[in-house]
Amino acid sequence: MFPVSNAPALPDSAPEPAYQPAAVESAAQAYWARTGAFEAKENDPRPKFYCLSMLPYPSGALHMGHVRNYTIGDVISRYQRMTGKNVLQPMGWDAFGLPAENAAIKNKTAPAKWTYANIEHMRAQLQTMGYAIDWTREFATCTPEYYVHEQRMFVRLMKKGLAYRKNSVVNWDPVDQTVLANEQVIDGRGWRSGAVVEKREIPQWFLKITDYAQELLDGLDALPGWPDSVKTMQRNWIGRSEGLELSFDVEDSEDKLAVFTTRPDTLMGVTFLSIAAEHPLAQHAAHSDPDLAAFIAELRKGGVSEAELETQTKRGMDTGLRAIHPITGEKLPIYVANFVLMGYGTGAVMAVPGHDQRDWEFAQTYQLPIKMVIVPDEVRDALAEISSHVANHDDPMRAALGESGAIDVYDTGAAVQVVEEFQRRIAEESAWTERGWLVNSGEFDGMDYQQSFDALAARFEAEGRGVRRVNYRLRDWGVSRQRYWGCPIPVIYCPNCDAVPVPEDQLPVVLPEDVADAFAKGAVQSPIKADPEWRKTTCPQCGAAAERETDTFDTFMESSWYYARYTSPGAADMIDGRARYWLPVDQYIGGIEHAILHLMYFRFYHKLLRDAGMVDSDEPARNLLCQGMVIAETFYRDDGKGGKDWVNPADVEIERDERGRIVGAHAKADGSPLSIGGSEKMSKSKNNGVDPQLMVDKYGADTVRLFSMFAAPPDQSLEWNEAGVEGMARFLRRLWNQIERHAADGAAPALDAAALTAAQKTLRRQLHEAIQKVGDDYGRRHSFNTAIAAVMELLNHVSKFDDASPNGRALRQQAFEAMALMLNPITPHASHALWQKLGHAETLLENVPFPQADASAMARDALTLAVQVNGKLRGTIEIAVDAPRETIEALALAESNVAKFLEGQTVRKVIIVPGKVVNIVAA
Repeated sequence: MFPVSNAPALPDSAPEPAYQPAAVESAAQAYWARTGAFEAKENDPRPKFYCLSMLPYPSGALHMGHVRNYTIGDVISRYQRMTGKNVLQPMGWDAFGLPAENAAIKNKTAPAKWTYANIEHMRAQLQTMGYAIDWTREFATCTPEYYVHEQRMFVRLMKKGLAYRKNSVVNWDPVDQTVLANEQVIDGRGWRSGAVVEKREIPQWFLKITDYAQELLDGLDALPGWPDSVKTMQRNWIGRSEGLELSFDVEDSEDKLAVFTTRPDTLMGVTFLSIAAEHPLAQHAAHSDPDLAAFIAELRKGGVSEAELETQTKRGMDTGLRAIHPITGEKLPIYVANFVLMGYGTGAVMAVPGHDQRDWEFAQTYQLPIKMVIVPDEVRDALAEISSHVANHDDPMRAALGESGAIDVYDTGAAVQVVEEFQRRIAEESAWTERGWLVNSGEFDGMDYQQSFDALAARFEAEGRGVRRVNYRLRDWGVSRQRYWGCPIPVIYCPNCDAVPVPEDQLPVVLPEDVADAFAKGAVQSPIKADPEWRKTTCPQCGAAAERETDTFDTFMESSWYYARYTSPGAADMIDGRARYWLPVDQYIGGIEHAILHLMYFRFYHKLLRDAGMVDSDEPARNLLCQGMVIAETFYRDDGKGGKDWVNPADVEIERDERGRIVGAHAKADGSPLSIGGSEKMSKSKNNGVDPQLMVDKYGADTVRLFSMFAAPPDQSLEWNEAGVEGMARFLRRLWNQIERHAADGAAPALDAAALTAAQKTLRRQLHEAIQKVGDDYGRRHSFNTAIAAVMELLNHVSKFDDASPNGRALRQQAFEAMALMLNPITPHASHALWQKLGHAETLLENVPFPQADASAMARDALTLAVQVNGKLRGTIEIAVDAPRETIEALALAESNVAKFLEGQTVRKVIIVPGKVVNIVAA
């Protein structure tokens, strides 16, 4: 199970003071540093376990979200090592990015200086928390030693055609002067600057993630250890759809207007076409139409995210051009519409307002026709009933509807009402978007979705007008950013050779870090764009004068392969053979907010590494745990200008009712009343953050770790509550004091399991039940809060165990040793010290095996059964494990409280659920 101490007592010394977290934590951390305790080696015979938490951005200080995330990873890492694994838990810094640039402008310093200072401070904070990190593998992504490998990989991808350059419509922040991802556009404004975002078409570098779309989709089925919610979001983001690409002729033009549709069954319901403002037809029409040109210019404002397009008011303008319906020959207006993007599909949409809600809203605004061409079963049946009254007609359904779609036959009662109501709903309320049966569709009438799809595809393929196609919502990854603080894109522009990759032997292209003068002036333009000397170079192909690319990589590039670099510190290439030992990651930990972008690129980059022969696995991480947010109460006072002045919870006196709910709040400084804003994610904007360092200074790192694991399961939101932190501090002090008192009596004897009393057997059973539960909670369930609760309950049992006999002391020793080991993943400093108090020499507890439950110790001689009368609990009885039914029934009927409720009644039946309950049915 775990070592039973027969070691002699430690040498006599002066009594130690009560639990002092600062001293205990300092001593443990010094031991770990001195012994290189957490440095991982590849030549270890134990099975490997790679535990990784998403690397932090060096913002300057840890916040409680960091503490929770890294504590979760540390608990898993330490537990896995105690179960006999060779564990790697590394740490690095996601150090590039626009926030550092903005902070440098604000503080009039260079981003590098600001970043490196933050790293120093945050590293010290992480070390204060006692995380079992292999610091020999640390790196910052902003160093040339790191990003040279990223540049080399990009050069290789260019040569394989997986990296390319094209013009693209992007979200452009006119203040920050950079491209924004869709997720960085909030209500049409840049997430940091707040400026109204513009659409711009500029040259961008892309990675062909779409070449891996189907593999990324299929690979999700091979990730049972990932949350279903994450996999669903990725499936939706990849957005596989099967459809038909077909072309419409344009009146009086040789041009063709190509569209992709997943609903070719609605083709006969097309009443107009919508195109993007950047579409060549729109640009052509705008040359001769000033109003259209002005409208297109206006559409350049605002972002290009699909979420924004879905929620904004549908606006458009007729181009004056007409498309020819490929079956009916009808002339259909072509509109420029603000909800169509050139970067999605073909930049053109066939609009079916009867059966697409967005098209319906547009048609309502511009009074365009709405046709019914798809109907549900009940409408089809009603039409069939109507048509049955039309005799001697070759096409009864068509006759029933009439040429215009209106019912022109005699009244068939309810059937007519069903059809008319459906028509009215489509015309006045909303589109009907489900699949159904075709009507008003000529030769395709009466077909279902698949039948019409196949028939239309065959027709258009034969005509050379269409083709079946699988499309993906996923778009190629735009990796260019028009800012300074990022990895330089290793490309040279030559007037003769165009874009040429920098030769590998000339890498890295180093980003200059000494740019303090530029940022002292509040620079907005990138220093490398403004520096002709940095840009100047020669073409490696023809030797002509050339210029370097001044865009830098999206910072998702660095975080897409960092996990692999940890496995190969110092490797000459991106990674080496050591990666095959460590990869894939066994447990990855990070926020659900990274479910799409980071985790998609993370998976994609791993496939690039695999295809380059660097790794053998298909996926980068076997298991993923997404931790919940840390939330806290918010308080504010009105600022008199219609805004709110947020007050930090540390500066608030709180009044609570008997249930602990907040009913009042006042400022500590002056007693003025405050409004209660509710619990929200800790943030600077709401001033409800709690400084982890202040909590560590006040309570100790172990207490902060303990609270962050106890307050909620890892995947749920944790509500910060300092009263709860104080409760954890009391628990640790109580455990410390009890072990200290126990140790003061000297070494405990060995346990004589054959001579246990009933009370001793009970405590031993409770001990091993706790061991079994805690091990399962750590290893399988990742339910750390219930593991802590189990240890607390065990401590309560030990506290009530008043037995000074040799076996009593031996049992207490075993229980305290088990508690020290079981808590070690969460409170490693205290466990380190308590293990020594229990008579052991100083050692690394991660190398001490985690306690194992003894099945024989958990066997029960007796059971407690609940006794119910007519389904209501009336008492309990103690029975032998092997007691016969007759004995159980007799004891239940004789129980005093049960007997009282049976007075005057006749027992009809006694139902015994073995090991659980006796239910007496009486009347």
